Amino acid sequence: MFDLSKFSRAMRAPGTPGTSPLAPWVAHRTTAVVAALSIAAVGLALTPPAQRALPGWLDTFCTLATRANDALSAHASSLSSLSSAPSQPQVTTAMTSAPANSGAAARPSTKLTPLSCEPLANAPGKSVTTAIVEFPPLAFAPAHRHPGAVTAVVLEGTIRSQLNAEAPVTYTANQTWFEPPGTLHTMSENPDPTHSARLLAFFVTEENCGPLTIYEPTAQPS
Repeated sequence: MFDLSKFSRAMRAPGTPGTSPLAPWVAHRTTAVVAALSIAAVGLALTPPAQRALPGWLDTFCTLATRANDALSAHASSLSSLSSAPSQPQVTTAMTSAPANSGAAARPSTKLTPLSCEPLANAPGKSVTTAIVEFPPLAFAPAHRHPGAVTAVVLEGTIRSQLNAEAPVTYTANQTWFEPPGTLHTMSENPDPTHSARLLAFFVTEENCGPLTIYEPTAQPS
């Protein structure tokens, strides 16, 4: 049986009972999500086997959402602890998720921090990884692909993204985009020279949580 308490807990704000960094995003999309789930439920209920599988699917969805919410809460708490520490000089290192750009005009790279990885019960051999991707001021990620589907949610700042040969699109906080499996992510960047940006990404991956990203040969460091 589908546990409604899991859905309520999944929507609970991380860290506090009343506020959440994703609250505006959730508020704007609650109606659409409920409608989509209702339509999916009607479609799945057309056959007895699908009807029996529906509660399990919903239970899996809410379990993953709850765990991602808890992981994001822990990440936010760690960031809060760091911000309260005395200010120290910062040294830029190469410990980033994207290959560093070469040359005198090299720009900072992005940093990916996985929060959770869970198997998808309704998709054998697949898992879903939730991660935070940080974009320092003027950060740039070169051409790459993701083996599985990706949904990105901008948490803060401004991120400019280009897929295939389409025109680049600028996203701000609470806006999202979707990448089908294998799509060429031509580039992504933070165009702001002063403020950082962050996004929350959901990667559908092979079993055992990977790989998440494959960079194009021309984008690799020389």
